[in-house]
Amino acid sequence: MKVLVPVKRVIDYNVRIRVAADGSGVDTANVKMSMNPFDEIAVEEAVRLRERGAATEVVVVSCGVAACQDTLRAAMAIGADRAVLVATDAELQPLAVARLLHAVAQREQPGLVICGKQAIDDDASQTGQMLAALLGWGQATFASKLELSDGRAVVTREIDGGLETISVALPALVTTDLRLNEPRYASLPNIMKAKKKPLETLTPEALGVDVTPRLITVRVSEPAKRQSGVKVADVAELVRKLRDEAKVLR
Repeated sequence: MKVLVPVKRVIDYNVRIRVAADGSGVDTANVKMSMNPFDEIAVEEAVRLRERGAATEVVVVSCGVAACQDTLRAAMAIGADRAVLVATDAELQPLAVARLLHAVAQREQPGLVICGKQAIDDDASQTGQMLAALLGWGQATFASKLELSDGRAVVTREIDGGLETISVALPALVTTDLRLNEPRYASLPNIMKAKKKPLETLTPEALGVDVTPRLITVRVSEPAKRQSGVKVADVAELVRKLRDEAKVLR
């Protein structure tokens, strides 16, 4: 069985985000980029499935600028077998990405798609669900445990009230939560091997997908800076300030 894993190139989670001076978006000049952490978990899970014999091939796919090749090479250093890059300079929104991944999935015919539950740059948490709908597959989101047996995926997922275990028929789509696994560090030999693994480049036009943005970002701004606090002499003064200034007490 083939496993398809979409990965996204995002600003590294250790980097402090800055808004561009013109307010058009986030400043990415000279900023470290890396693989979305949830996608890294998805790649690790797919590689583990192949190591257990539940999968035969792991294919990673990314959509975006040419620099996404670095992200794909990082995924192959973890253990993915080959990669597909849908190269475009256009602004990609969740629905456009889902349509591109749908076209790639139709070409690859995987038995399972594993996505990160969300990307840390926009936190949309939409692409996986949209892709499952386009494919007409069952989906299991926010997975903290995944097992494959008898043509089904048994997924334990995290919900507000605790844990829920569901079973979906393959082919299916699973999105990963933080507690699914701990991604391995890529060793130097595997990093060198990844440079020789096949990486195919496609375009949205070749896949017949229109990626024109449906939404327009009018302006991006930082949140208002938090004002410094004040010290109070006693509880009575605190109560007065809460009543008169903060309008908390009526």
